[in-house]
Amino acid sequence: MDTKKDWFSSWFDTPYYHVLYKHRNDTDAHFFMRNITSFLTLKQNSFIADVPCGKGRHSVFLNSLGYKVIGGDLSSNSIQHAKKFENDSLEFEVWDMRKPIENKYDAIFNLFTSFGYFEDDNDDILILENFKNGLKKDGVLVLDFLNVEKVKANLIPEETKTIDGIKFIIKKEIKNGFILKHISFFANDKKHNYTEQVKFLTLEKMEAYFESAGLKIKHIFGDYSLQNFNKKTSDRLILIAK
Repeated sequence: MDTKKDWFSSWFDTPYYHVLYKHRNDTDAHFFMRNITSFLTLKQNSFIADVPCGKGRHSVFLNSLGYKVIGGDLSSNSIQHAKKFENDSLEFEVWDMRKPIENKYDAIFNLFTSFGYFEDDNDDILILENFKNGLKKDGVLVLDFLNVEKVKANLIPEETKTIDGIKFIIKKEIKNGFILKHISFFANDKKHNYTEQVKFLTLEKMEAYFESAGLKIKHIFGDYSLQNFNKKTSDRLILIAK
């Protein structure tokens, strides 16, 4: 398999990925989940898929709100970690978004910029089609992406972060339709280099994707408090579709 195309399989499965992003704020995650489930008026025991779920922080919290949740992620290491939290109404499995979805869900959540990884637009559209086919008749898709326009306006070309004694050198650029984040560091007597790539997806491009997948966008928000989207000032691009 083309390793450049499949960069996320190796990087997301390393312990260093979780070191670099350990500062991620559970308060923000919980705030968003409370707001969005309330906005969607999702009933208790609604069946939700959280994909990709990482180590399960959103899934665990959604489950605590009274929902039946399946969290899925391509990283077997992350799923192994998340399985510690399983119960009768919460389970985790290794899940490739490019594969058809077996169940039908009341809601599918694709959170924290977990979309737009692929060179070929058709791969991204396929994922949306899979999401659509995995929804019940009145089911809803929540896709939480970054606001590429604001990212472009505020891009920091290079920065250094030292976390747990590891010095991460992070270089960012926008090139060939992708936002690229080159991450290099020295750990366990070895130099490591990874590149995250997320497609530069404007609202207009997203709308075209969703239309191609047969999904109708019902609401567009710009942050986790569900304010209206503004392409200059919003931190996020949150799409609610059916």
